[in-house]
Order: sequence, then C-alpha cells, then structure tokens
Amino acid sequence: MNIIDSFRLDDRVALVTGAGRGIGEGIAIGLAEAGADLGLLSRTAVELDWVAERIRALGRRALPVVCDLADVTAIPSAVRQVVDAFGGIDILVNCAGIQRRMTVLEATVEGWEEVINTNLRSAYFMCQAVGKVMVERRRGKVINIASMTTYRGFHTVSPYGISKAGLANLTRYLAVEWAPYNIQANAIAPGWIKTPMTAQMGEDRIRWVCEHVPQGKFGAPRDVAGLAVFLASPASNYITGQTIPVDGGFLAGNPWPTTKPQP
Repeated sequence: MNIIDSFRLDDRVALVTGAGRGIGEGIAIGLAEAGADLGLLSRTAVELDWVAERIRALGRRALPVVCDLADVTAIPSAVRQVVDAFGGIDILVNCAGIQRRMTVLEATVEGWEEVINTNLRSAYFMCQAVGKVMVERRRGKVINIASMTTYRGFHTVSPYGISKAGLANLTRYLAVEWAPYNIQANAIAPGWIKTPMTAQMGEDRIRWVCEHVPQGKFGAPRDVAGLAVFLASPASNYITGQTIPVDGGFLAGNPWPTTKPQP
C-alpha cells in the first residue's frame, strides 16, 4: 500500500458522538473527506442535519441519530441504528462533552454527575457497545477526545478535568484489552480550540491563552481533525494507548510574556 493511500478511509464507517458542532463536527467532516461514511450522534437534530448535509455533499453517506448520551440506556439502540444502516462500525470517536464551572468546595452532586455522566460514563459504555461490534469483526479504531485538563489542573473545572483524565486512562485499558482483536485505541488532547464552548470565554481569559500558548493563538477544529484521520487510518496501526496533545505547544512550555523578558 502506498503510504499516502494508508491515510485513506474508503469503505470505513465511523461513529462520532458530539458531532453537531465544534471539534466533533470538524472531525466528522475530516473523516468524510478521507472517505468514511458517518453515523452522527448528538442531542440536537438541527445541528446534526446540517453536518449530515455537508457530508453527503462530499459524496459520503451520513446517518444522524439524536441521542442524549448522558442516558446510557439509549446507547445500544443508537449503535444498532448505525450498524443496521451501514453494516458495521470501524471507527468510534467519543467527542460528546460538556463543561460546568465549579470549584471543589462549590461543587454539587448534580453538577458533578452531569459532567461525569456526559463526558466519561457515556464514553465508557459507548466503547462497550461499539467494542462488541469491533471485536466480532476483529478490527477497529477508537479515538477518545481528552483535554489539556487531562495533564494540568485549572481553576473551577475539576469535574471536567477529572472526566478527561478518566478518558485517557480508559484509552490505555482499551488498548491493552483489545489489542488481541486488532483494535487500536488512542486519545487526542486538544488545547484551546475555537468552538461554541470556548466562544463563551471572556476577553481576559482569551488574552491569557494567547499569551501562554507558544503559537500565540487558538486552534481550529480542523487542527484536531487531521490527527483524528491519522489515528482512524491504517497509517496508525502500530500506535495504541496514547494520548496526543494538539495544543499549539502549550504543554511544551510557556513563551516569554508580552512584556520585555528579564535576563
């Protein structure tokens, strides 16, 4: 196989959660551009229909499935719809996620459960449901969307960060348990990406990000999609259990402040 061809996803079926907007939307479009057909999961039908139209315009098939993944009892039915429509699932991208700001001292049980159930519990049981399909077919790719909070603590986002750290650890367990079935599991840890979630950030925080990211800017969903296509493709067959940052260099170190550096 030509090395360029090994990045193609022709005749592959991908299921992407959180596909209606932001990073999930960008990954779904990127996978379709690489040749995959898409099962699209989200809570909002209008957003899913818009993404599905864009994928069909690329000549690929798309099935929007409205599903609230915080309700894990809805997951098997959603997965079955995708399998029935396409005959199987080759790629799973767990991108559904929410953010709720609270300190540890302020956190409520309701707030904690809302974040953990949506970000971590749903991904775990989505992996279980899709994993049964992949194990039977003896092949598959799982991509979990983690975060900078997987690695570093930030003020007022402890439930979110804990959920994302859990996704990185889930990725390692999947890699070990499913290696005998030719299934690779990896995670992507995006930095600050321009999405509806980060659009809610105030000017001071946006300025802080741009001053602390060596590339001096936010990324775009397409920046994450490129790595997702690689991890979903045969080109990454010997990579598993890894969490890979897409962060403009943030984890590498902080740049000099905008003021004159001190000797």
